[in-house]
Amino acid sequence: MTDPAERDAAEEASAFSHPPVAPDTTAAYGTHPDQVIDFYAPRGGGHTGAPLVVLLHGGAWRAPYDRMHITPFADFLARRGFAVANVEYRRGSLLPQQGGAGPVAGRWPDTFDDVAAALDALPSLVRDAVPQADPRRTVLAGHSAGGHLALWAAARHVLPAGSPWRTPGPAALRGVVALAPIAHFATAVELGVCSGAVLQLLGGEGELESRCPHADPAALLPTGIATAVVQGREDIVVPQAVAEAYVDAAARAGETVGLTLLEGVGHFPLIDPAADACAVVAEEIAQLAY
Repeated sequence: MTDPAERDAAEEASAFSHPPVAPDTTAAYGTHPDQVIDFYAPRGGGHTGAPLVVLLHGGAWRAPYDRMHITPFADFLARRGFAVANVEYRRGSLLPQQGGAGPVAGRWPDTFDDVAAALDALPSLVRDAVPQADPRRTVLAGHSAGGHLALWAAARHVLPAGSPWRTPGPAALRGVVALAPIAHFATAVELGVCSGAVLQLLGGEGELESRCPHADPAALLPTGIATAVVQGREDIVVPQAVAEAYVDAAARAGETVGLTLLEGVGHFPLIDPAADACAVVAEEIAQLAY
């Protein structure tokens, strides 16, 4: 298959062909229906002290794409001995005044409020939900828009002073694995990634300058937290140039970010249990967790 659009469609169909996998338990971190975390215990027993993978799903921060599509990947990780926390968060929805424009990307500030609140609540929730997990071996992972949120959540301690999401110190993470992340907003805007999703997330072009310092992972460097990016070279959804721009920004800030480029791989195999790329992702997580 040589046509990029055909390849992408086939990869997306494969990734979305798996039935959702129910969690072992679900816990709320707030009162909104989307403020929940699904927990998957490591499969097979005998996994006391298992690393914890905190998973943030993608979907351009848009409401039609919820955490269900990434549950097969969560189960894939659980079958490899990880405990998994699959985080839901509020996403953009179709506003009445937008007519038929389709769902917008994200909600400001709700999307960021939720991710911050989920991460803050996680240590106490994990103790009851997955006692097999060792929170000292936590890896934050996310795909696409979720990759952006993972990088952002790991950088809260370097947010501008006065930010409501800023933490006094770095999160207790072994590292971050970002899968085809929307990690560099200027490049993503230039390339029109996900039909202008970045501008929608920030509330429009007029908010770009004021909100980017609070939301763009490329503006929140260095973090001091081990970070790896996994990217398919054939990705036409979030192209390789976005990942490379983030890695370059990190280097200019004095931080090394690992970049694994996968040949013949597009956007969706990174979370598709049927794809070889998924095993590469699991290994990247394991290298940080253990």
